[in-house]
Amino acid sequence: MRLVRIAAFALAALAASPSFASDGPKWSDWSDDLFARAQAEQRFVILDLEAVWCHWCHVMEKTTYANPEVRELLAAKYLPVRVDQDANPELSSRYGDWGWPATIVFGPDGSEIAKIRGYIEPERMQALLKAIIDDPSPGPSVAEAFEVKPSTFAVLDKEQRAALMKNVDESFEEKLGGWGENQKYIDADSMDLAITRAESGDAMAAKRARQTLDAAIALIDPVWGGVYQCSEAGSWTHPHFEKIMSFQAQYLRQYSQAYALWKDPKYLAAARDIERYLAEFLRSPEGAFYVSQDADLDHDTDGHKYYALSDGERRKLGMPRIDKNLYARENGWAISGLSAYYNVTNDPKVLAIAERAAKWVIDNRALPHGGFRHGSKDRGGPFIGDTLAMGQAFLDLYAATGNRDWLTRAAKAGDFVATFHDEAGGFVTSKTEEGKTGVLAKPAKPIDDQVQVARFMNLLNRYFGNESYRDEAAHAMRYIASASAGMMRPLPGVLLADEELAVEPTHMTIVGHKDDARAKDLHALARELPARYKRLEWLDLREGKLPNPDVEYPDLGEPAAFACSNRICSFPSFNAEELRATVAQMAKLKPVRDS
Repeated sequence: MRLVRIAAFALAALAASPSFASDGPKWSDWSDDLFARAQAEQRFVILDLEAVWCHWCHVMEKTTYANPEVRELLAAKYLPVRVDQDANPELSSRYGDWGWPATIVFGPDGSEIAKIRGYIEPERMQALLKAIIDDPSPGPSVAEAFEVKPSTFAVLDKEQRAALMKNVDESFEEKLGGWGENQKYIDADSMDLAITRAESGDAMAAKRARQTLDAAIALIDPVWGGVYQCSEAGSWTHPHFEKIMSFQAQYLRQYSQAYALWKDPKYLAAARDIERYLAEFLRSPEGAFYVSQDADLDHDTDGHKYYALSDGERRKLGMPRIDKNLYARENGWAISGLSAYYNVTNDPKVLAIAERAAKWVIDNRALPHGGFRHGSKDRGGPFIGDTLAMGQAFLDLYAATGNRDWLTRAAKAGDFVATFHDEAGGFVTSKTEEGKTGVLAKPAKPIDDQVQVARFMNLLNRYFGNESYRDEAAHAMRYIASASAGMMRPLPGVLLADEELAVEPTHMTIVGHKDDARAKDLHALARELPARYKRLEWLDLREGKLPNPDVEYPDLGEPAAFACSNRICSFPSFNAEELRATVAQMAKLKPVRDS
């Protein structure tokens, strides 16, 4: 994601950072003795879970937390704690549904009293703080947590699938596109589900996917590239100007996959604009990727003013702050996005950028036994998300290169993910709880983490034929099947996980020497062909059999490509035309988990 060093940059970053405000509360860090101190002093704990790139976090710092009455109430009865959610994946996962800023008020014993989403005006904050002092019982935002008892079966039943699909369908906004009405952005799992169904010939899914992809191009910065976080007011033209790695990586991957499927040049152009932003702005000198870039230059120059300017005018004012932390999770996301872009462009510079980032993470964030820590100095952890993201990145690099070293690393990552297995059901987010009392003493197991575990472990099983990976995927899915029954929000990721566990991926294998130009051409074509759920391998018999030799491929004396799906394998393809036709036929034969 390459930065132009300007003298004004440092000053702008200081001005934009809430941490340097001098007229706010005296913030404490999250610490192991936080609630012991709260109990000793009989204070409530108020957690400001923010993001350094977040516009409304900055506004809340400037207005709400600078308000004298708010400061007085906090000083009297509260311990104010501020946490960067990007730096703490456990808290971020636990309270991610509340958006940023998220404000959580705890009793001295660690029990939740209130959870508030987004910006809180000074008057409302005053009323909230006073009300809790007067009556500290949990408010309506704190629902009683229900115990999840894992399902007996690692699949959704027909009624569950129908209800979940109905919920996803009803969340689509037919007029403007996108899933959801007020904030406009591409929901990652909803788009993946739509593309999956479009590949199988679902015309409505294709229409919805393309309508959303077309509309979301408005969120791409036309000057520097990169995609803004979202747009508000039920429109695609009122953006929040934060540029966050999760969105850059997701949009880069999905526009690349959309180009592979529909060959629409505007999708390739969108992917190119995101890739150039990653390479020029969010890539560190070491080759790893930073986390995000702020929406605003400073408190006085917000994103609406700044991002309306030309390149030269922007640089003259300075650069919005870039969060220069180097996290394993965010780098994994970036590598997967770049791999997808490489698959449709065959640009060796893009692959080199992705592989360099992967090697940096291995050298600087690796833990023993295949896992990864989050940053250079984690307060807790290790966190499951870092190893999941890097494990998926290794699988994507393996598909992009045929290099078995990446597949070996993916397997080690899977083995480490398995150590987060909870016998009571599902997988925990962190090996270390964020507190020893109250709700924080209970391990966090958000459903989105379970979905990622199920999908990653299932794909590992497809590549290795190892039932232990299949068992871990099923363990996650049994938890998902039970937990999702009590959730009202759309859960397209649950449908994806269920489908992928039940249906084989499109399986393409290139048979031929890796130094043979004809085999290279076939591999490049196989990478480019559309299939969101894909198992792509390159069998050079000089390297021995593949880890999962579930298909015996003949040595035909010249490079060939084979495609398999739904337990049906094709005749060998020796050229681009034959392979394209074979894969298209396989896509139509692949069943979908219809409701």
